[in-house]
Amino acid sequence: MMALLRDMGQGDHPAQPVLVASNDPSAGGLVKAAAAGVATVAVDHRPFGKDRAAFEAALMQPILECGADLICLAGFMRVLTPAFVQAFAGRMLNIHPSLLPLYPGLHTHQRALEAGDQEAGCTVHEVTPVLDDGPILGQARVPVMPGDTADSLATRVLEQEHRLYPAVLRRFAAGNRTPIYL
Repeated sequence: MMALLRDMGQGDHPAQPVLVASNDPSAGGLVKAAAAGVATVAVDHRPFGKDRAAFEAALMQPILECGADLICLAGFMRVLTPAFVQAFAGRMLNIHPSLLPLYPGLHTHQRALEAGDQEAGCTVHEVTPVLDDGPILGQARVPVMPGDTADSLATRVLEQEHRLYPAVLRRFAAGNRTPIYL
């Protein structure tokens, strides 16, 4: 999230941040975004229990009120319903810590290590109702090193996420959906 905010802070960016939202009121990103002068909101999912539609309605309200044209998910660890995704069809991006279509979902680094992969990486994709299955907008690769753990691999992949996501957002906001590969 901060890599996106830093990149959008440059004067030539085609997008501007209007809101940072989280489902976790204690998320550190909220404090960082506020310090950067970006409006923030926390919509805690826990009081909604299993009522995902009610949670998403509460989340959608500030997004619509601020006039957001595009949603960039970064560390948002809730699966969104098809109705929410469809409301922002073609206007919602996500960063995922694997080379999709490999390893959708959780524990991507451990899964890559267990499979004996020689490389890992990250993917930015459009969000669709199917988890981690939307059109790929960019990928960055890192080698899997001897002795890697899930944590050491995650650290190297995160460095690439901070390069890839801003580059993809910049292109996407300018109307270019051609995938890039770093």
